[in-house]
Amino acid sequence: FNRMFDLYPNQRAEGEIRFNGRNILDPSQDVNLLRAKVGMVFQKPTPFPMTIFENIAFGVRLYESLSGDAMQERVEWALRKAALWEEVKDKLGQSGLSLSGGQQQRLCIARMVAVKPEVLLLDEPTSALDPISTAKVEELVNELKDEYTIAIVTHNMQQAARISDYTAYMYLGELIEFGRTDEIFIKPKKKATEDYITGRFG
Repeated sequence: FNRMFDLYPNQRAEGEIRFNGRNILDPSQDVNLLRAKVGMVFQKPTPFPMTIFENIAFGVRLYESLSGDAMQERVEWALRKAALWEEVKDKLGQSGLSLSGGQQQRLCIARMVAVKPEVLLLDEPTSALDPISTAKVEELVNELKDEYTIAIVTHNMQQAARISDYTAYMYLGELIEFGRTDEIFIKPKKKATEDYITGRFG
């Protein structure tokens, strides 16, 4: 969705990104509505400099007017979805920045699902985490994918094999191959994909 290329001379882009039948690059697209429907988590955890509770409630308030009790319920629901509730339920008033790296990333996931989006985008969500935290996030993704469409960018082939149903192999911005994950890893159709998976390239 990066539109920075518009700022550079002689740059242009063609094509469409369609969501619910609508091109999201259309100038008439309601960006605020799109942000409510598409959640994003980045490589490095990005909790807001506010309490754990407010990290979750902040986005919800932008799109909904909930009573105090309803907001409490939404925050707990989101933290449970992110498998974080039991770890933070007694310190909701503490800063989100006080959590460990893995907890911060799950807090960001909770903040994302709290607004009830339809699609979750995760950009290398575990690249800055230790193996234990990585395993927790992967377990969480496996649980969430039953309810959401999730797209994950990763350079970790083992991770892609573990948690994805479908895999797309891209190189220099070009889609080389797309298919079921088991087929891509066991019997890829393109030689470039096979070379990358087997380590002959990349």
